[in-house]
Amino acid sequence: MRQRVGFARALVMQPKILLMDEPFSALDVLTAETLRTDLLDLWQEGRMPIKAILMVTHNIEEAVLMADRILVLSSNPGRIASDIPVTLPHPRDRLDNDFRALVDKIYALMTQRPDTTKPAAREAATAIGLGLALPRVSTNSLAGMLEEIAAPPYNGKADLPHLADSIQLEIDDLFPLGETLQLLRLAEFEEGDIKLTPLGLRFVDMDVDQRKKVFGDQVLAHIPLASHIKRVLDERPTHRAPATRFREELEDYMSEDYAERTLRAIINLGRYGELFAYDENSQTFSYENPQ
Repeated sequence: MRQRVGFARALVMQPKILLMDEPFSALDVLTAETLRTDLLDLWQEGRMPIKAILMVTHNIEEAVLMADRILVLSSNPGRIASDIPVTLPHPRDRLDNDFRALVDKIYALMTQRPDTTKPAAREAATAIGLGLALPRVSTNSLAGMLEEIAAPPYNGKADLPHLADSIQLEIDDLFPLGETLQLLRLAEFEEGDIKLTPLGLRFVDMDVDQRKKVFGDQVLAHIPLASHIKRVLDERPTHRAPATRFREELEDYMSEDYAERTLRAIINLGRYGELFAYDENSQTFSYENPQ
């Protein structure tokens, strides 16, 4: 009801443009669908004085259902990666082949990586080093996603929209997991699908100790910050180092918020891979057993 009142308060002012930031994300599925339909009906019937609606959403199906034009944004730095006109007639059917094809196209656009076979792209990727910002993800969720993709009906390769439905994750939760698995070479994105690598398939069949060993090896091999922390610990007689040292280094490449998020992410990954421990009270990295 609060969200309905929010819409009413905005519309009663008869604005020329309506700005909406994730307007349906906090609602239950039925209420969100009802409000989307009501808003589209008012818009299509010309019963609002609004000339345009600009909506931010992480829900790709929602964007395809409602929009006449979709802008796909990339991050670090934020920019427009794609500008996609949507010509499907209203009302739109989620099960229609053209609807599904457009959803798959946007998933593919959002998961494509730069072609690192080109010298300029390869040099840029190498230069990132400590400047690689990491999403904070649960290692349990990473393992669970690998197991889900490996099991039937996916058998190692999953369509991203279907996977999001089956594990009940929004895109802003699904993509960080997929990107981390891709970074660790346990999975890779492929035209709107996510596919387990041979190592990812083997990982699913390993016991806990084997998983931790493989995970730790991949973190060290592909995340420069992890190898940097381990090198500093190796060089110090006490094998201890304060988190502030690494946080300040990260802030040379990214904002304070991103630096803190990246540091928390490497703590989670390093603990699971048994690369190092972290004491929350003293905010110190060490080789002691994780608490």
